Amino acid sequence: MKIGIDYTPAAIQGAGIGRYTRGLVDALLPLLAPNDRVALLMPRDDAPFARANWPPKVRTRRMPLTDRQLTILWHRLRFPLYVNLWSGPLDIFHAPNFLLPPVRAGKKLLTIHDLAFLVRPQYAHPALRRFLERAAPRSVAQADHILADSQASKRDAMRLFGLREDEVTVVGAGVEPRFRPLPRDDLQHIARKYGLSWPFTFSVSTLEPRKNFDGLIRAFAEARKKARFPHHLVIAGGKGWLYEGIFEEVKRQNAEDFVHFLGYVDDADLPALYNLADLFAFPSHYEGFGLPVLETLACGTACLCTDTSSLPEIAGDAARIIPTNHHAALVEALAELLTDERARLELARRGPAQAAQWTWQAAARRLYNVYVSVSAC
Repeated sequence: MKIGIDYTPAAIQGAGIGRYTRGLVDALLPLLAPNDRVALLMPRDDAPFARANWPPKVRTRRMPLTDRQLTILWHRLRFPLYVNLWSGPLDIFHAPNFLLPPVRAGKKLLTIHDLAFLVRPQYAHPALRRFLERAAPRSVAQADHILADSQASKRDAMRLFGLREDEVTVVGAGVEPRFRPLPRDDLQHIARKYGLSWPFTFSVSTLEPRKNFDGLIRAFAEARKKARFPHHLVIAGGKGWLYEGIFEEVKRQNAEDFVHFLGYVDDADLPALYNLADLFAFPSHYEGFGLPVLETLACGTACLCTDTSSLPEIAGDAARIIPTNHHAALVEALAELLTDERARLELARRGPAQAAQWTWQAAARRLYNVYVSVSAC
């Protein structure tokens, strides 16, 4: 097969869909048949997260425009600038980030990570929501097959776009081997790097309304008063949109002494940060997959998350799962887990076995099987 993949998110995004695409493509390459060839397409932007070396059967192709320029041409102006100009002839083209560019020939696959802009529109940036409400349905209609991260995302796609069961395949995701239990004594240099004092609760994601960091800060402050635990709350992640309310909540709760923001952290430091924490808290309003929860479980750290969308199928019985948008339940769970070491240790014990059910190799195998079946149609 001649396979084209839009590698843009993997090349230019450190977190989220960027990490997902890198993990999937890296696991896919060893599965390729001897005669398979892959073209990875990237825009003109800097590509700080792209691999430096690729196997001989992989070619990287830089398009002469930036990601923003291509988005405007392809999805706002709908200009027929075909990716085949750079990729050459294709049997399969895979767009791993919601939107399909113009493809002259070959079967078209589209990955839907989550449909928060339709399911929870109040938590999506208004301009982005309006754009995706128009552009995403067009891409879904043009695709020969849809890929989803989770069963929850598949159900949403079927319901919202009128797709049949056999038109959507759940590929899933995985966790890298570096996310594993590590001795805390070996991680003190990371604690010093970020100025961390143990014990602490950890959370990581882009600072935006959907992640419910303001609710976490308010609940943590209330639980700390109620249960008198010594833990601090450490939040890592870059600024998204409407993040100002998160910092305002810290001031409202007089929590400056025990709530700390690290900003965007080095990806290589994440396993240490998960391991150094007593608890990982992830009270998100909606998730297409939720890689931080999976990585936490793999590291053997107790996890608290909500029952929204995909998180229950990812966490299984290895996390404390509370109702979404239930503030009192979040306060109670934080108070209980941060004063009950035995409960935390039991959750931590279950984590690695649950995480082991999700591997990039299995996800890549499912993806490759879709490539084969769709190209044969």
